[in-house]
Amino acid sequence: MKIAFIGLGNMGAPMARCLIAAGHEVVGFDPATTPDDIPCADSAAQAVTSAEVAITMLPNGDILRAVADEIHPAMDRGALHLDCSTVDVQSARDVAEAAEKAGLMAVDAPVSGGIGGATNGTLTFMAGGTQDAFTKVAPLFDIMGQKAVHCGDSGAGQAAKICNNMILGATMIATCEAFALADRLGLERQKMFDVVSTSSGYSWSMNAYCPAPGVGPESPADNNYAPGFAAALMLKDLKLSQQAAQAVGANTPMGAQAMEIYNEFVETYGKGGLDFSAILPHLATEGGTGAA
Repeated sequence: MKIAFIGLGNMGAPMARCLIAAGHEVVGFDPATTPDDIPCADSAAQAVTSAEVAITMLPNGDILRAVADEIHPAMDRGALHLDCSTVDVQSARDVAEAAEKAGLMAVDAPVSGGIGGATNGTLTFMAGGTQDAFTKVAPLFDIMGQKAVHCGDSGAGQAAKICNNMILGATMIATCEAFALADRLGLERQKMFDVVSTSSGYSWSMNAYCPAPGVGPESPADNNYAPGFAAALMLKDLKLSQQAAQAVGANTPMGAQAMEIYNEFVETYGKGGLDFSAILPHLATEGGTGAA
């Protein structure tokens, strides 16, 4: 299959490499980077010429809309625009509508799994769009990920992503608060993990991505919090969740508080480049322990 891949950053480039390794013909474009191992065009419009599927992995809804305006007229009728960016629900719906008017199919499919998942082909895709469109790109999901869920019509993928990450942000903060409290109470972190990871405090944040160095499976905490999922990206997703909540009148007080905590962490303390689990040393230091 001939595939265009627009957006070759930390996530897009390894996803494109997975497709190339599987034997697909991939042409990429990114205005900021041209990886040596990915054939690249001179423009997004040139990249999508004759492509059966155009994949976008972009920073926000405004950029997605602008890129869609550029690539849709250059795509063959019947081709498909697969957007894997994490953007607001309305942008996803508007881009899908624009694709339909251009005679194209569209799927919004944001991902979960971070840079490691993109590199290893183990991402989870949350997809919105028609069943026919989802079926067409399902083989690509199988290459780039370990699971793909068709969540509903256009925009449903984005809705699932922001709901998932609102839970993730709040539970990571709670997990880090618990470790910081355990420090103050003189409870060893390993002992707390041994109890919580096998009892009612069990969570992905604790069991699979433990924020305490040297405790549980290897995680960014064991690499000085080099990002698997940067705090700035968590803040972006939490802002999207609260934007969506406000738009539909949903009451999400914990999501709102998580957004405020990450906003302070990123904007006030300048920690956006660290992994989102680096909330732990931040809270521990604020609590007076100085623990890392």
